[in-house]
Amino acid sequence: MKFSLSWLREHLETTATLEEICATLNTIGLEVEGVEDRGAILAPFRTARIIEATQHPNADRLRVCQVDAGEGFERVQVVCGAPNARTGLHVIFAPPGTFIPASGITIKAGKLRGEESGGMLCSLRELGLGEESDGIAELPDDTVPGQSYALFADLDDPVIDIAITPNRGDALAVRGIARDLAAAGLGELKPWLTATVESRFDTPIDWRVTFPEACPWVLGRSLRGVKNGPSPEWLRRRLESIGLRPVSALVDITNFFTFDLGRPLHVFDADKLLGSELTICRGAGETFTALDGSEHVMTPDDCVIADSRGVQSLAGIMGGAESGVSETTTNVFVECALFDPVAIALAGRRHNLHSDARQRFERGVDQALPPAALEAATRMILDLCGGEAGSVVSAGVEPAWQRQAHLEFARLETLGGLSEAPDHAVHLLERLGFAVRERDARHVVVDVPSWRNDIATPMLLDQRPDLPPARAQAAAQGAIEIDPEVDLVEEILRLRGLDSVPAISLPLRSAVPLPALSGRQTRIAGLRRQLAARGFLETVGFSFVAMDQAAAFGETPADLHLLNPIAADLDQMRPTPLVNLLAAVRANAARGYPDLGLFEVGPGFDADGQKLIAAGIRSGHSPRLPG
Repeated sequence: MKFSLSWLREHLETTATLEEICATLNTIGLEVEGVEDRGAILAPFRTARIIEATQHPNADRLRVCQVDAGEGFERVQVVCGAPNARTGLHVIFAPPGTFIPASGITIKAGKLRGEESGGMLCSLRELGLGEESDGIAELPDDTVPGQSYALFADLDDPVIDIAITPNRGDALAVRGIARDLAAAGLGELKPWLTATVESRFDTPIDWRVTFPEACPWVLGRSLRGVKNGPSPEWLRRRLESIGLRPVSALVDITNFFTFDLGRPLHVFDADKLLGSELTICRGAGETFTALDGSEHVMTPDDCVIADSRGVQSLAGIMGGAESGVSETTTNVFVECALFDPVAIALAGRRHNLHSDARQRFERGVDQALPPAALEAATRMILDLCGGEAGSVVSAGVEPAWQRQAHLEFARLETLGGLSEAPDHAVHLLERLGFAVRERDARHVVVDVPSWRNDIATPMLLDQRPDLPPARAQAAAQGAIEIDPEVDLVEEILRLRGLDSVPAISLPLRSAVPLPALSGRQTRIAGLRRQLAARGFLETVGFSFVAMDQAAAFGETPADLHLLNPIAADLDQMRPTPLVNLLAAVRANAARGYPDLGLFEVGPGFDADGQKLIAAGIRSGHSPRLPG
């Protein structure tokens, strides 16, 4: 999960430095995998203006430029080969000693075809910021020479990359990360409110759900008269900072909310949909072309969104190319739904499709957010693309996600090993969004927020089939009772920092350490030592050999024949390691090493199963052993 520092500060009111933020993220279990600080890489580059550009006297394709790059470089001569280098142009200047990211070279002062050159005028590609171009970057005419280009272009914005564990779907949102940092005391979470967008017409498309197990709740609304085009600069930069390629305003808005709130959305071109109804149903063998161009055959286990013509989206994973928006799109339908995490994970694996939406749905998204997220997305579409919004249509109902968890304060020390004041423990939970339902001196009961799908969720134990029913039921009931409490203990511990938990040694089972090896392991190790002491070298061979070789040492049962061998001559499970040892002796003798002793302690196979066999072989002349 990547996010920029400025994006984080849209949700978190904090004065903390980048170093403090990264240290706190590591402390609370959101491990920082890397920080990309483009501002530091681009620090030497500065804005400049070409005072004068004249033809190079010794080269047709070069120009000699007098450049004003601010203090210390008020008039520096630079030889430039860009065809657009001209007098009065505002440019990006790299002084001597500057490392150029795209080419990996360091600029040096010198001469080009006999003319002094004290730096370089750069294109955006050379800074690693743009595509291939025919000339140097052109800055606005009112640019002041001598500024840091990173500051001028708002590129002094570090990007943090954190690892997310599978249970923390809420941390796949910038707001979720800000909430955790605020709870850890690194600032205050800014309020997030969205106003309801007034509808101007009745949405002509309705929902029908025939696969409620995979999609319990779906909302949508039409917008007409929109104008799709490039996103504004702030949105483009925000997406580019985390490695996403801006596509168009409509697509970029959905990507923005996927990362900002952890709320995947999809926008259909309404004029490309056939009929007045979208159905969420099972697949039925249709061929579906995804937005990435890949084709997939839908199965009855897949949840799809279909119009009267056919499948238009592999629900929760990727939309279809047939109904995707383009620069000519004027009417859209926005979908916002809840999908079953297991169904999404299995479908994504089945079709080998990976997307940011799948990553969030299969970990669990905020189950109460869809109405507010749809309003926020509608408002942004209207602000950036114009048009007017229709009414909200929906199918299904909001899942009964509400649940409670309890905590005995004493458990913080007995389970977590850390003494914590009850008031502070409750304060930490409240900052994470838990609401106190009841509390006394001994315990607290809290309501779990809608975005924490990992807290107090129903458990499914994979118990031994031979476990007595009474004991199995008691174990299952005990897990149901203790699991929510353990979840709350974990939350408090991670906000305090796991490093603050004192180290305690595990209790000893006995004063005398138990044997590290079993009797069988001891005998096998002793056998290896004896064989090695007699001049044998140990080998390790494949457990499968050629059938004709195996037949020389006994029977070759059909059930020990490999149906899909890694090689044509390795198609039978070996009856004894001697098969491999003889092959090794033959190979060594063919290469001029006939005198050797080899052994292997390994498996042999027959109709009764697998046995452990010690086998040894000598060939040629053996050295005389003393004694």
